[in-house]
Amino acid sequence: MSVQAIDAAQAERNTLPLWVGLIVYAVMLAAGNRLLHDPDTYWQIAVGQWMVDHRAVPWTDTFSFTMQGQPWLSTQWLAQVIYSQFYAWFGWAGPVALAALAIAATYALLTRFLVRYLADVPVMILLPVSFLMALPHLYARPHVLALPVMVAWVGALLTAAERREAPPFVLVLLITLWANLHGGFVLGLMLIGPIALDAVLNAEGPARMRLMMRWFVFGLVALAASCATPYGWNSLLAARAILNLGEALKLIREWAPADFSFLGPIEAGVLLIVALAFMRGMKLPLMRNVLFVGLLYMALAHIRNADVFALLGPMVVAAPLAAQFGGRGNEVGLAFPQPHGFAVSVAVALMIALTAGAFAVNRYRPAENVTPVAAVKFLKERGAQRVFNDYEFGGYMIARGVAPYIDGRTELYGEKFVLEHKAASRLLNPVGFFELLERYRIDATLLNRTSPAALILDQVDGWQKVFSDDQVVVHVRDASARHTAEPKIKPASN
Repeated sequence: MSVQAIDAAQAERNTLPLWVGLIVYAVMLAAGNRLLHDPDTYWQIAVGQWMVDHRAVPWTDTFSFTMQGQPWLSTQWLAQVIYSQFYAWFGWAGPVALAALAIAATYALLTRFLVRYLADVPVMILLPVSFLMALPHLYARPHVLALPVMVAWVGALLTAAERREAPPFVLVLLITLWANLHGGFVLGLMLIGPIALDAVLNAEGPARMRLMMRWFVFGLVALAASCATPYGWNSLLAARAILNLGEALKLIREWAPADFSFLGPIEAGVLLIVALAFMRGMKLPLMRNVLFVGLLYMALAHIRNADVFALLGPMVVAAPLAAQFGGRGNEVGLAFPQPHGFAVSVAVALMIALTAGAFAVNRYRPAENVTPVAAVKFLKERGAQRVFNDYEFGGYMIARGVAPYIDGRTELYGEKFVLEHKAASRLLNPVGFFELLERYRIDATLLNRTSPAALILDQVDGWQKVFSDDQVVVHVRDASARHTAEPKIKPASN
């Protein structure tokens, strides 16, 4: 190969991360409404605006009427503030563009890491598979802003391990940033151990103890740096609240396990990986195997972790695959590719043009099935104070200043409360449902029109259906109505 051809190939490799990032950004802007399909986006923005208005972070709940005053930490505070300001400045185009930019940066960083080791063809196979597996969990929510930080953090840890070195201490600034953006930083801390062990096991015998101690010190510094949040070490402890939800986790779609009874992006990606592993005879060193299988288990146990596996899985296997099948990264000291200044200028110009177009059109809107505009307006006009609502409407209610019974902050409500709400809304326990209405002095309900609870209220004396549309139905309670275990059923009309 001539010098000119080598230089051309090198230039192409250096600019590939830029073009991948630009393509991903364009795709996410084009499909921007999909980023707004999650009802939690509403309350995330509302909480962020509350923090801006009060110049403080919340320590107790001020948004629901059922948990008013109970301890609650918003460990995603920085991302919520950023989202709220982008929404205040640009409408829904702001959060969409912000999330799209974070996703684009994530895949640019992933590409930059992979091309250090692998040839173009494997990289161009891995990237779309990774993107499709991650897509179901890509929303305008705090975890998306943390994704590029996660990729940069793990990439730096793996690079240090491959060089048989400890990471530089300046790297802990990333874990501090991550800890203020999203609670997933706990995973970043947990990954230090196995990656350090990978480095130590592959080091020369005499150097192992010294290297192990350097990684240990780095881990302690990273742990301390992760506490540099408004909540201090409480940010670490907050992760327990999610893990303690027990059976309630199964009721939340993103915390459900992968379901191989149908072929979705996650399931298809896993099957493709298994097929390629058998076809190509892939082999991984012990700790890389442990890391890869551990990330895979996380994705299969809870589909919300599919994006973590889709992004970190290729990074974990890149160097071993390059060593086994040949690639660019057989030399540990190989530098990361640096794009040419002209390419950067072109990419930035195109990104600005795409952003300007998105802001000019501003056609982005959250999904209607989580945005009961007319129903909530009706409830506000009636002055309803204690509204029993379906889970997916809580975020919009908070955004409109109506205190919900429940919303997406499941760690606040706890396992018992969430399970009780499920039993009530689905009428699994009719007696318990009416007891709940009494206990919380419910004066109105906001439910899906097909909800069993809504259907029974149509028939119960003391409740009136006062609003309905294609999505929701609102019932209000007569002031004198009081229910027992056997509420009175309305007589059938002729």
